Amino acid sequence: MVERRLTGMIAAAVVLIVLFIVWDAFKPTPRRSAARDPDADAPLRIAEPPPAPPSPLPQPTPPTTTSQGTTVPAGPNGREPSYIELLARSETRRRIRSSGSSTYLGEMLETGGDSTLRRWENRTTAPIHVWFAPTHAANFQPAFIEAIKRAFGLWTNAGVPVRFDFEGDSTNAEVTVKWRIQFEIERTGQTDVTWDENGHIQGATITLATFDPKGRPMDSDDIRIVATHEVGHLLGLDHSKDSTDIMFPTAKVRDLSDRDVRTVMLLYQLTPGNLR
Repeated sequence: MVERRLTGMIAAAVVLIVLFIVWDAFKPTPRRSAARDPDADAPLRIAEPPPAPPSPLPQPTPPTTTSQGTTVPAGPNGREPSYIELLARSETRRRIRSSGSSTYLGEMLETGGDSTLRRWENRTTAPIHVWFAPTHAANFQPAFIEAIKRAFGLWTNAGVPVRFDFEGDSTNAEVTVKWRIQFEIERTGQTDVTWDENGHIQGATITLATFDPKGRPMDSDDIRIVATHEVGHLLGLDHSKDSTDIMFPTAKVRDLSDRDVRTVMLLYQLTPGNLR
């Protein structure tokens, strides 16, 4: 009896063990929750090259000016000169060399450094409009205006193919004459000229002082002499190295020299522009 009961217990234990093994083998595996990709719902992104740096804005060419013969070359126009233009430049250089010391055009080109001739177009039938700006500068005298007109007349009477009209106003002025009491440096006059890329002068401003650098008041004849020098710059001349010329940096003479006249006349026979 005991033996039969023991056998039943062993058989029951074996059945339980078998059932446990079967349950462990076929029980469902619990699912693990996957971590959510933060970019799962984001739109598809395509790799792009880094943005190119912005192109620099074109800088305005500032205008070309000369002050007391100190020149700044005009900006290049990007065009190569033609064969005919090169021949013309060569002929212009030859004529300047052949003038020798009778003119100072060669000196001007060497001093300026940009090998450019500048002058007005021939203006005998359409005069250049000159305007005298009003002023309250100390020591200014109405007689100064007539002295300046005489200075212009000296150059036109020498044969320069340019005439001047003094009846205009600020609205049509191509040349403005201004006044100041005194310059901070050793000068009594200054001329600022504007020209185009072909060397044609477009306008100018002449500034005259009513007192010299030492504080001495200028008189009418002083103004005429200084104005004669400044009108030379206005016409396109630079400084001469000869003290007997009115275009010497510090005027030592009171009238035009033969070299002044020959230089300006040759200038107005030549084509303006770069000679390189």
